[in-house]
Amino acid sequence: MNGPPSIVVEDLIKRFGAFTAIDRVSFQILRGQIFGLLGPNGSGKSTIIRVLCGLLTPTAGRASVAGYDVVANAEEVRAHIGYMSQKFSLYLDLTVVENLQFFGGLYGVKGGLLRERIEWALAMAGLADHRSALTGELSGGWKQRVALGCAVLHRPRILFLDEPTAGVDPVSRRRFWDLIHQMSSEGVTILVTTHYMDEAEYCNRLAMIDRGRIVAGGTPASLKSTVLKGDLLAVECEPLGRGLETIKQAPGVFDAAVFGAALHVVVEAADRAADLSAYLAAHGVSVSRVKPIRPTLEDAFVALTGTPLNPEAAN
Repeated sequence: MNGPPSIVVEDLIKRFGAFTAIDRVSFQILRGQIFGLLGPNGSGKSTIIRVLCGLLTPTAGRASVAGYDVVANAEEVRAHIGYMSQKFSLYLDLTVVENLQFFGGLYGVKGGLLRERIEWALAMAGLADHRSALTGELSGGWKQRVALGCAVLHRPRILFLDEPTAGVDPVSRRRFWDLIHQMSSEGVTILVTTHYMDEAEYCNRLAMIDRGRIVAGGTPASLKSTVLKGDLLAVECEPLGRGLETIKQAPGVFDAAVFGAALHVVVEAADRAADLSAYLAAHGVSVSRVKPIRPTLEDAFVALTGTPLNPEAAN
């Protein structure tokens, strides 16, 4: 899409007392782009979104949304955005339509226009057959669609999605992303935070964030291809802990980390796999398989930060 960026962030800092939640963050997002902030819980993603929504005042730096400064023109910013959090912020004792009516009122949409927008939101989110259902009785995936309908009822130019698929089943997550791509194709600018690898792949551009700092940015493909310096092997071995410590000392190994029940090992050349197996065996580690694999975004993140996006996956 042509035209000025929809979102501009320059040297943004946000501190809470002695704690720095956002540390000199800068990026731009073009109109119609899906931009992902990828990082673990607590890395500063949600704080960035709250600043951009005009809900938090930055300590330093500047940011503009839809051409409006988030500090000087916070009300104008909020009039041009939609916001959806992982909590969904729905009233569970209201029906789907009643939730849409309530949020329409908050956005100042009234009368015939409100009725028109509600029908549009129901069709857009595939909710027409659930319009009279109590929201509290819907599954997580359907609640997610209701929350999205509420967030875009006033047809905002910019949409903020803060961990929008947390706790939602994979099929519903994929359908949700179909809706996101549909809105992007219509010119809506979307900033989404996530720590799910498959979701990050759906973004046009990404910024990897760790402890309040952006450590890398680019397309998903470019991040995977440029961050790792060498070839990547998956090594299945026992015991895993000893295997990790041993393989880090092996010749030609640049880096290694635990991924689930295996090791991901960055090596100088993939054709050294047999030598690697022999090295581990000589140090009392039993190897069941070594195979070349394509790097994932989590491999790139680990290479940059030394820690996985989902630490529980390494346990």
